[in-house]
Amino acid sequence: MQKEKFDRIISFLLGASWAVVIFGALITFKIFSFLGFSLALFITITFIVISFFLILTLDAFVINRQRLEEAKKQTRLLEKIYSKHTW
Repeated sequence: MQKEKFDRIISFLLGASWAVVIFGALITFKIFSFLGFSLALFITITFIVISFFLILTLDAFVINRQRLEEAKKQTRLLEKIYSKHTW
């Protein structure tokens, strides 16, 4: 039950993050367009790069969660093998 909640929350946050990147880039460009095209483009690209790092952080949570689950499965399997070979 707890795993499903975590996965749903992370999936929602990843989707929301992509929406923030897309709409945020558009809004950022429009806000800074009065300073000139090149400066507005530079600020927008900077915003996108920072947002991508935040998305990668969320993705790292998902990967670490999967790694933890796989390690738990391997531990249970090794315990079963160990209990069969020790009397």
